[in-house]
Amino acid sequence: MVPGLEPAELPADAIEVGRIADAWGIKGWFKVLPHSASPEALFSSKRWYLQPSERGAKTFNGTVLLSIKEAKEHSDSLVAAAHEVAGRSEAERLKGARVFVSRSSFPAAGIDEYYWVDLIGLPVVNREGVALGEVKDLLSTGPQTVLVLEYPKDDGGEPGRAGERMIPFVSAYVDQVDVPGRRILVDWQPDY
Repeated sequence: MVPGLEPAELPADAIEVGRIADAWGIKGWFKVLPHSASPEALFSSKRWYLQPSERGAKTFNGTVLLSIKEAKEHSDSLVAAAHEVAGRSEAERLKGARVFVSRSSFPAAGIDEYYWVDLIGLPVVNREGVALGEVKDLLSTGPQTVLVLEYPKDDGGEPGRAGERMIPFVSAYVDQVDVPGRRILVDWQPDY
């Protein structure tokens, strides 16, 4: 067990936002690999919940809470310091840990900005009211993001088989994103 880490209850709205890669320096800092290219949630939250990696040696079990002193960008990742982690050897024991933060601690998204996690699972319908599927994933293709939809295939083949549809997440095709109303309205046809 890593000394000084308190067992905690994972919040119901917890989102996995990154993974601890390794210790960084000698004063207890650690390197974090964020799951997002814009890791604002890691900077805005002072309470990180850790769970051990699914693979490799486990230095702790269950969920533990870290009180973050400071987090900052460092080259292609970010580094952080926590009140509970005093030295390099303690930071090394966190290697591989999965980092979660409460969704309620994410900074507010700007106008026409959305967290990908809020779009996953939303039904997508076109202007004619035809259901096109549900957002299963998003892909960043460089210049734009693409919604990856999953829909039930009704082609007489294998029952329960899902089809996949991709729609560029740009204003030319996306008319409205209603996160509270759980719906995305698009100008797209099923046969595109």
